[in-house]
Amino acid sequence: MRLREQMLAGKKAVLFDMDGTLADSMWIWRAIDVEFLGRYGIELPERLQEDIEGMSFSETARYFRETFNLRETEEEIKAIWNEMAYEKYRDEVPLKPGARDFIYWLKDQGFRTAICTSNSRELIDVAVEARGLAQGIDYVVTACEVQAGKPAPDIYLRAAKELAVVPAACLVFEDIPAGILAGKRAGMSVCAVEDEYSAYCMEEKRRLSDFVIRDFTELLVQ
Repeated sequence: MRLREQMLAGKKAVLFDMDGTLADSMWIWRAIDVEFLGRYGIELPERLQEDIEGMSFSETARYFRETFNLRETEEEIKAIWNEMAYEKYRDEVPLKPGARDFIYWLKDQGFRTAICTSNSRELIDVAVEARGLAQGIDYVVTACEVQAGKPAPDIYLRAAKELAVVPAACLVFEDIPAGILAGKRAGMSVCAVEDEYSAYCMEEKRRLSDFVIRDFTELLVQ
């Protein structure tokens, strides 16, 4: 059985993480973290990305405030990050190869679709619109809108409920171990997507997931 058909057998909905999965955007956040912490004379900790992996936008703001003893509130930190990243998500962030075509192929085949992201609502909304995904995505949920971020299953369970699809009939695409675990803990099948910024943990991603792809073009040429 071909990979695409194997992945989608018995599925009714496909759920996507955004950053590092649908979009090649992780480079933005390293640059923003360097600039943001530099304002306080703080060097970027080597393990920062690993420490905040899977956290919601709000959880990450709380982590920064407490870890680096910042004077801003969590809401002020999030507003600063949204301002720093907004134009990049509107104008610069590219989708992974084949992502848009795969999403619209899924819609043509009758699958329900959702984006389940740890990013902010403001940045996801502008990216979805600017990258031409709005007509291909049925539902968008951020981890700030559920009780706990990844690796908790909350965000994927919310999407399944909103799409009226049982978890076992959902396929998840993710790029980091915390996201893969979130999908698995929700009772869903998970496909890991390769990404430069999570290359260091590729073996763990392979071990945790049901499938692995380099990018979405692999699912369009079958």
